[in-house]
Amino acid sequence: MIKAESIREAANIANVEVNKISAWAKENKIRFNECKSEVRLMTRRKKKEQKDLDIYLNNKLIPQVHSLKYLGMIFDSSNLTFREHIKYMAEKCTKFIFALSKSAKLNWGVKTRSPKDNIHRRNFYRSSYMELQCG
Repeated sequence: MIKAESIREAANIANVEVNKISAWAKENKIRFNECKSEVRLMTRRKKKEQKDLDIYLNNKLIPQVHSLKYLGMIFDSSNLTFREHIKYMAEKCTKFIFALSKSAKLNWGVKTRSPKDNIHRRNFYRSSYMELQCG
């Protein structure tokens, strides 16, 4: 996160900080993949000024995106309305519910026949819940 008075100043500060991080990574024998890196501009300014950022990592331009997924949240470009995140989660839940309905038989639930069935049922529900939360 960079805070600056202008977009040009933010780009300069970001490049300096990325160079510091790259130097630290080189000293510690770590390499960041510039192909997996993205830049996202968040601003409250309504001025019509150039909104393109030229940020470089390992002497390669990092692409600027309009929406960015960070720690499971999708930050969109339309004033942080989270529409893309809500749409993504709705699709994910729909797929999960469809998968659950496919696994159900005429009678809902898993019938218990032995203690082993209880273990399978518990593992199924736990894995389904974790898929929905972490997926």
